[in-house]
Amino acid sequence: MGNPPELYHKILNLPKDTSPQEIRAAYRSLVKKWHPDKHPPSSKPEAEARFKAISEAYEALLDQQENRAVFGLCNDGRAGERVAGGAFVGGGGLGAGVGARMERTRSDDFCTRSAPGTPAREFKKVYSSGNSGGRRAFAEFSSSIMRKAPPLERKLECTLEELCRGCKKEVKFTRDVVTKNGSIVKKEVSQTVMVKPGWKKGKQVVFEGMGDERPGCLPADAIFTVSEKKHPTFKRVGNDLVLKAEVPLVSALTGWSFTFRLLSGKKVSLAFQDEIICPGHERVIRGEGMPIPEQKGARGDLRVKLEVVFPKELTDEQRAGLAEILKGSC
Repeated sequence: MGNPPELYHKILNLPKDTSPQEIRAAYRSLVKKWHPDKHPPSSKPEAEARFKAISEAYEALLDQQENRAVFGLCNDGRAGERVAGGAFVGGGGLGAGVGARMERTRSDDFCTRSAPGTPAREFKKVYSSGNSGGRRAFAEFSSSIMRKAPPLERKLECTLEELCRGCKKEVKFTRDVVTKNGSIVKKEVSQTVMVKPGWKKGKQVVFEGMGDERPGCLPADAIFTVSEKKHPTFKRVGNDLVLKAEVPLVSALTGWSFTFRLLSGKKVSLAFQDEIICPGHERVIRGEGMPIPEQKGARGDLRVKLEVVFPKELTDEQRAGLAEILKGSC
């Protein structure tokens, strides 16, 4: 068929040295996906081109497998076999050359007569008007898979609450669309993104084929990358949430409590009555951080970091009083 095997493998999404069973399985899956009858008029031309290219790639790879198998069968155990004319296959001298030529001829004839038909050939009868049509569709598809318009990239801004609870967001964007006469026009489209609890910044949502269109190319993808809006109270660190709170020095020494709300809206109270709060003190509340998408029901932790606020200045009387009060406490 005139195309490198690597291209056929790429069309069928297969690695090299694939077995016939794997080739057939990939073929069945792809023809179901790209059968023209399953596509609307807008994407039917692309589906037909892909369908024909997939069929031709399948036929080519399977033919290669069949030829290898038959060639091995034809040459198996032929050494020293006597053929017509008294020559020995595998012998020396002129007889060997004649025998080799005869063996090759017989092998080629056997291979030609024994090559079975494949489903791809039957599909080509239906979806291509002659071999040239299938070749043309294959050429169009094989060139297009190497040429795809650059992706259309946008940010998907989410609050920490949205990333914690999950939400539904409607995104609108403008894309280039190729008309029937080949001109490019702007078209505004909208898509729905279901943000799952625990998503992180950098997470990408891809809408295949919803980016810009260019003549002779496959439509680009539209890619939305999650970005996290700054939160006034919490900071995300991996799957944990960090809350910083300032504690006056007198409260750090004599006892302190405060109340805050989690991202879920739940109210939490923390009390430090029987302990002295040192600068950099941290209390961890297990399971009150961000959801972990890969682990159902699992969450990170909430880390409350306390910063002790010291007075900027003291009077002589205050200094003397503190010195007297704190004498012998350390």
